[in-house]
Amino acid sequence: MRIAYLDCFSGISGDMFLGAAVDAGVPLDQLQSVAESLGLDTSLTSRRVERNGIAATKVDVLVHGRPDQPIFEPEHHGQTEHQHDHEAHGHSHAHAQASQAPHSHDHTHRGLPEIREIISRAHISEVAKTFALRAFELLSAAEGKVHNRPPESIHFHEVGSEDAIVDIVCAAVAVESLAIDHWYCSALNVGSGTVRCAHGVLPVPAPATAELLRGAPIYSAGPPKELLTPTGAAILRALEVRFEPLPGLSLLATGYGAGGRDLPGTANVVRLLVGESQDAADLASPNSGDIIVLEANIDDMNPQLFSYVQQKLLDLGALDAFAVPIQMKKGRPGMIFTVLAMPAKAESLSRVLLTETTTLGVRMRTEKRRILARRHVTVQSPWGPIRVKLGVLEQDVVNVAPEFEDCRAIAEAHNVPLKTVLQEAVSLYLASAQRSAADTSKNS
Repeated sequence: MRIAYLDCFSGISGDMFLGAAVDAGVPLDQLQSVAESLGLDTSLTSRRVERNGIAATKVDVLVHGRPDQPIFEPEHHGQTEHQHDHEAHGHSHAHAQASQAPHSHDHTHRGLPEIREIISRAHISEVAKTFALRAFELLSAAEGKVHNRPPESIHFHEVGSEDAIVDIVCAAVAVESLAIDHWYCSALNVGSGTVRCAHGVLPVPAPATAELLRGAPIYSAGPPKELLTPTGAAILRALEVRFEPLPGLSLLATGYGAGGRDLPGTANVVRLLVGESQDAADLASPNSGDIIVLEANIDDMNPQLFSYVQQKLLDLGALDAFAVPIQMKKGRPGMIFTVLAMPAKAESLSRVLLTETTTLGVRMRTEKRRILARRHVTVQSPWGPIRVKLGVLEQDVVNVAPEFEDCRAIAEAHNVPLKTVLQEAVSLYLASAQRSAADTSKNS
């Protein structure tokens, strides 16, 4: 299981997340291509910096070819710029002002519908679009609650909107590129001090940030700066991170994303750790804890929608999604649409069932499950490398399954029957395992 851990000891913002992702191996040119294709006259740059002696990657969003202040504001509420965020992190602040900070660009306004349209046209996958839209919906809901307005009526300042759109859309692409099964996060250092707004002086965390951080463990340490921005908080919420201590993992990559400035006495970075789960319970015991079962009875949905909804659920992290036929009241044929998911995914997946199907409700229950520990090996076939998934029970390999997509790609590229490739992969693994067992026996 591939997991990631975000260490937010100096907070997090959108550009810090991007810097950490690039530092951990996400191709910068992939993100640059996305930023340039949004039709906003935006681009990304990256450079290596030091923050209190720690080398890190600093990603900057350029608007009309120039770095810009990260302003992303409700149009009708007159909030003023959060200078602490500009000093500490430099980008991706979802609040703030317009009138009191000088900018060279004309200011227009975009609301959530316009941002949805931009995201829908982006040259990114549906999975990334869903993530980006979810982050903006979370931001809009937070701003709407703070200002007692419907989320759809919230408008955002153009310059900040461009910066925030690039940050969030590129973050969505980075998340997809990292291919993480589960995201974990430390407690969040939100900073301290105050921010000056049109409403007066407000404490850190700012109102929308605090709304986004409901239920999250937070604390304040270090210099009196605003360290955690609403955009950073929205990314964490869209990731559905688990706020837990660092889990056991076999470390594969690390990434450090830099904020805008050095801060006295602390490294102004967010750290990203990527690895394979090495949790003792995950490897030594097949008992892996709770899952959520989502169910909906449906008898009036166009059957053409099923495969679309099923794939969307799987793309968003469902462990499985399937349907079984049933007979409903008045003798009508129908189906039970069932989704299996980790608890952190329950809310987003139930939302898909409620919005994409004709059901009027979703049942949820928690169940225990027993699974095999899993690991991967790679075998070298005559046509190229093939990954093989192994199911392990008490240190014994009891299931061997070649990765289907690897085998299909080889079959198509070399005009070989797919079943032949699958059989060859299993044979190669078994032969390798037998040689390894023989060598172990000989050495003992």
